[in-house]
Amino acid sequence: MTEFSGIAGADPLTFEAASRRVDAFISQFEEGYFPPLLMQARLTEEVGEIARVIAHQNGKTPKPGEEVGDLEMELADLLFVMLCLANESGLNLERGFERMMAKVEGRDADRWTRRAPAEAPTTDG
Repeated sequence: MTEFSGIAGADPLTFEAASRRVDAFISQFEEGYFPPLLMQARLTEEVGEIARVIAHQNGKTPKPGEEVGDLEMELADLLFVMLCLANESGLNLERGFERMMAKVEGRDADRWTRRAPAEAPTTDG
Protein backbone atom coordinates (compact mmCIF):
# COMPACT_ATOMS: atom_id res chain seq x y z
CA MET A 1 0.00 0.00 0.00
CA THR A 2 1.30 3.44 -0.89
CA GLU A 3 1.70 5.95 1.90
CA PHE A 4 0.13 9.33 1.19
CA SER A 5 1.22 12.38 3.09
CA GLY A 6 -1.15 14.86 1.42
CA ILE A 7 -0.41 17.99 -0.55
CA ALA A 8 2.79 19.71 0.54
CA GLY A 9 2.10 22.57 2.93
CA ALA A 10 -1.61 21.79 3.27
CA ASP A 11 -3.36 20.77 6.45
CA PRO A 12 -4.60 17.16 6.44
CA LEU A 13 -8.11 16.93 5.02
CA THR A 14 -10.75 15.65 7.42
CA PHE A 15 -14.22 14.42 6.56
CA GLU A 16 -15.56 17.47 8.41
CA ALA A 17 -13.46 19.89 6.34
CA ALA A 18 -14.40 18.10 3.11
CA SER A 19 -18.07 18.16 4.13
CA ARG A 20 -17.94 21.91 4.76
CA ARG A 21 -16.17 22.54 1.45
CA VAL A 22 -18.74 20.52 -0.49
CA ASP A 23 -21.59 22.27 1.34
CA ALA A 24 -20.10 25.70 0.60
CA PHE A 25 -19.94 24.78 -3.10
CA ILE A 26 -23.45 23.30 -3.32
CA SER A 27 -25.03 26.06 -1.18
CA GLN A 28 -24.19 28.75 -3.73
CA PHE A 29 -26.75 27.26 -6.14
CA GLU A 30 -30.55 27.62 -5.84
CA GLU A 31 -31.06 23.97 -6.75
CA GLY A 32 -28.99 22.75 -3.79
CA TYR A 33 -28.37 19.06 -3.31
CA PHE A 34 -29.88 16.46 -5.61
CA PRO A 35 -32.67 14.37 -4.08
CA PRO A 36 -31.46 11.16 -2.36
CA LEU A 37 -32.60 8.77 -5.12
CA LEU A 38 -30.75 10.80 -7.75
CA MET A 39 -27.64 10.75 -5.55
CA GLN A 40 -28.06 6.96 -5.29
CA ALA A 41 -27.98 6.84 -9.09
CA ARG A 42 -24.88 9.06 -9.10
CA LEU A 43 -23.16 6.75 -6.57
CA THR A 44 -23.91 3.78 -8.84
CA GLU A 45 -22.55 5.66 -11.85
CA GLU A 46 -19.31 6.54 -10.05
CA VAL A 47 -18.80 2.96 -8.82
CA GLY A 48 -19.20 1.83 -12.44
CA GLU A 49 -16.55 4.30 -13.55
CA ILE A 50 -14.21 3.02 -10.84
CA ALA A 51 -14.81 -0.54 -12.05
CA ARG A 52 -14.01 0.49 -15.63
CA VAL A 53 -10.68 2.07 -14.62
CA ILE A 54 -9.69 -0.95 -12.53
CA ALA A 55 -10.59 -3.26 -15.42
CA HIS A 56 -8.46 -1.16 -17.78
CA GLN A 57 -5.55 -1.17 -15.34
CA ASN A 58 -5.73 -4.93 -15.02
CA GLY A 59 -5.81 -6.19 -18.57
CA LYS A 60 -9.07 -5.14 -20.23
CA THR A 61 -8.29 -3.19 -23.37
CA PRO A 62 -10.11 0.16 -23.52
CA LYS A 63 -12.48 0.72 -26.44
CA PRO A 64 -10.98 2.69 -29.37
CA GLY A 65 -10.67 6.32 -28.28
CA GLU A 66 -11.41 5.50 -24.63
CA GLU A 67 -8.92 6.58 -21.97
CA VAL A 68 -7.63 4.10 -19.39
CA GLY A 69 -8.96 6.49 -16.76
CA ASP A 70 -7.78 8.06 -13.53
CA LEU A 71 -8.58 5.93 -10.48
CA GLU A 72 -7.71 8.73 -8.04
CA MET A 73 -10.19 11.11 -9.71
CA GLU A 74 -12.91 8.47 -9.94
CA LEU A 75 -12.55 7.66 -6.24
CA ALA A 76 -12.66 11.38 -5.46
CA ASP A 77 -15.83 11.70 -7.58
CA LEU A 78 -17.38 8.92 -5.48
CA LEU A 79 -16.30 10.66 -2.27
CA PHE A 80 -17.86 13.93 -3.48
CA VAL A 81 -21.23 12.24 -4.07
CA MET A 82 -20.97 10.44 -0.71
CA LEU A 83 -20.32 13.78 1.01
CA CYS A 84 -23.29 15.31 -0.81
CA LEU A 85 -25.55 12.47 0.33
CA ALA A 86 -24.28 12.72 3.92
CA ASN A 87 -24.72 16.51 3.96
CA GLU A 88 -28.21 16.36 2.46
CA SER A 89 -29.18 13.71 5.03
CA GLY A 90 -27.61 15.56 7.97
CA LEU A 91 -25.08 12.78 8.63
CA ASN A 92 -21.54 13.08 10.00
CA LEU A 93 -19.14 10.87 8.00
CA GLU A 94 -16.37 11.37 10.55
CA ARG A 95 -18.57 9.83 13.25
CA GLY A 96 -19.83 7.17 10.84
CA PHE A 97 -16.28 6.24 9.85
CA GLU A 98 -15.23 5.91 13.50
CA ARG A 99 -18.25 3.70 14.21
CA MET A 100 -17.50 1.54 11.15
CA MET A 101 -13.81 1.13 12.11
CA ALA A 102 -14.74 0.15 15.68
CA LYS A 103 -17.07 -2.48 14.19
CA VAL A 104 -14.51 -4.01 11.81
CA GLU A 105 -11.60 -3.73 14.25
CA GLY A 106 -13.62 -5.71 16.79
CA ARG A 107 -15.31 -8.16 14.45
CA ASP A 108 -12.29 -8.84 12.24
CA ALA A 109 -9.45 -8.57 14.79
CA ASP A 110 -8.60 -12.27 14.46
CA ARG A 111 -10.01 -12.94 11.00
CA TRP A 112 -6.70 -12.85 9.09
CA THR A 113 -3.09 -13.76 9.76
CA ARG A 114 -1.28 -10.82 11.34
CA ARG A 115 2.07 -9.64 10.04
CA ALA A 116 5.10 -9.90 12.27
CA PRO A 117 5.74 -6.53 14.04
CA ALA A 118 8.79 -5.73 11.84
CA GLU A 119 6.66 -6.18 8.70
CA ALA A 120 3.81 -3.92 9.77
CA PRO A 121 3.57 -0.82 7.54
CA THR A 122 3.98 2.60 9.11
CA THR A 123 1.19 5.16 8.93
CA ASP A 124 3.05 8.26 10.06
CA GLY A 125 4.13 10.69 7.40
